[in-house]
Amino acid sequence: MKKALIVIDMQNDFIDGSLGTKEAQAMLPRAVARVKAAAADPSTRLIFTQDTHDADYLRSAEGRKLPVPHCIKPQRGWEICPALSPYAKNALIIEKNTFGAAALPEAVKDCEEILFLGLCTDICVISNALLLKTFYPKVPIAVDPAACAGVTPESHQKALDVMKMCQIDIAPPLDGER
Repeated sequence: MKKALIVIDMQNDFIDGSLGTKEAQAMLPRAVARVKAAAADPSTRLIFTQDTHDADYLRSAEGRKLPVPHCIKPQRGWEICPALSPYAKNALIIEKNTFGAAALPEAVKDCEEILFLGLCTDICVISNALLLKTFYPKVPIAVDPAACAGVTPESHQKALDVMKMCQIDIAPPLDGER
């Protein structure tokens, strides 16, 4: 069975940079464990997305509503965090300039199971999970809440609640976890 692990925007700016949070830093070990397990499984396709903006970000529609420059290519904040960058070298990387990755449905078209983790639960994770649920309503799609973080803990939980309502599953713990 072909599976996909989709790692959403695990970039420096969302972890310890301009939009970083203590929750994003705290979930990093869990995300690394999930990615490491997926990288060792030949039946799993590993996909990373990268929020990607240019120097004109503040003049963009998003930049006018969120006037915090972030993920400006090729600055450090745009790069996948050091704990995950070794795994990204052998993964499919999809750069996206908005919340949802338009190339994602094609990248997982032959997958029978999809798991999401990453940042931010309440913006890009939910956008991409709902995008794939729309394209592939019969494919089991899950999110690992312990390997995600939102803008706030409250908005993280609200996004998880919305995804549950839209029949996106909450991933079970990793082997050896409770």
